[in-house]
Amino acid sequence: MAARTLAPRAATMGMLALSLTLAAFTALAGAARADAPAAVTLTLKNHRFMPASFTVPAGQRVRITLINRDPATEEFDSRDLKLEEVVTPMGRISFSIGPLQAGQYRFMGEFHARTAQGAVTAVAAGR
Repeated sequence: MAARTLAPRAATMGMLALSLTLAAFTALAGAARADAPAAVTLTLKNHRFMPASFTVPAGQRVRITLINRDPATEEFDSRDLKLEEVVTPMGRISFSIGPLQAGQYRFMGEFHARTAQGAVTAVAAGR
C-alpha cells in the first residue's frame, strides 16, 4: 500500500521541480533581454544619415550599427557624445553609446559636415 502512494507523490514532486527549474530559466532569459542594449541602425547614403534623428531610452546603453553606402570614408563624430568612429566606403561598423541622460545629442559626418548631420534624443521612461 505504501508503494502505491509514493509513486504519485514522487511524480508530483518531479513535476514541481521541473516547473520551478523552467520558471527560473524563463526569469533569467527575461533578465538577459532587459539588460540587452537598445539597437539602432544608421545608414549613410549621399553623405546623409538615415534616419537623421532617432530616440532612445535615457539611462540605457545603445548599440549603433552604421552602414556606409557611399564610396567615401566617413567619420561619425559627436562632441556631445565624446565619440569618433570611422567607417570605410561601403563598410559597416558597430559601437555603443550611453547610458545617456535625457536630452538631445548632435552628431555629424566629419568629412561631409554640411550634409551629414543628425541627433539622438534620450527620453526618460514615462515621457
